[in-house]
Amino acid sequence: MRPAAAATFARRIGLISAVACFAATAALAAEPRPDVSIMSKTVGASIFLDDKIKTDPALAADCLAEGKKWIDKNAAEAEASRKQDPILFRNGSWTFERKYTIRSMVDGHYVSIIRSDYMNTGGAHPNSDIETILWDATQKKRINIRPFFTETTDNGPTMVAMHKAVIASLNVEKAKRDSSETATAEWYKDVEPKLLKIGAVTLAPSTETSKSSGLTFHYPPYAVGPYAEGEYVAFVPWEALKPYLAPEGTKIFGGARPKGDDDGRQ
Repeated sequence: MRPAAAATFARRIGLISAVACFAATAALAAEPRPDVSIMSKTVGASIFLDDKIKTDPALAADCLAEGKKWIDKNAAEAEASRKQDPILFRNGSWTFERKYTIRSMVDGHYVSIIRSDYMNTGGAHPNSDIETILWDATQKKRINIRPFFTETTDNGPTMVAMHKAVIASLNVEKAKRDSSETATAEWYKDVEPKLLKIGAVTLAPSTETSKSSGLTFHYPPYAVGPYAEGEYVAFVPWEALKPYLAPEGTKIFGGARPKGDDDGRQ
């Protein structure tokens, strides 16, 4: 190779390397840093908070305290498992990851948060779970949806209507996935017309500012269908529950579900 050609080739290689290095650096910079993490021979665990959560110190502290307890519990259980059967860790440490993400802000102080858990303990496949938090930023504490309804008695009128709407929504979602064969009472048996048994709930966003268009219920894999079907989100429009709304519910519900809110996981 001639000197001039060699120099040109070297410059090209250098440019390509520089671009690749920049891309790798940018990718690393884009990766969110955990707000809490631990690494050991048995466990790698992390907690991530949505940036919006961090703007509310009380909410951030509440989520972090819960997340730390979750990490400590899993770390202790992993260590006990390692001592009892070290072969379980032949492929490395177990992984636990929890993310807190804001779904909606209603009436300026009702904050709905999705808590997503990922767990890989060396089984056939990783597992995941979903829970939700309804936070009152004014009272600085977790609440539930009771204040929005005139009554929420187990198997009472409100919960029966809510349960009926949830099942109808799940049937629609399953039909979209060509999974109607699992839209059965057997798969739905753990979804009951009870506040603590109907599913993890959030206030759905709305086309009307500061309002909620209804309730969304979040189900992890295995909850209402086989693992392969993944997660499900059932939507209940506020109009379906209008006869049961308390004054506070009448105040916060309105509008329609925004276009695209039902695209994939919420």
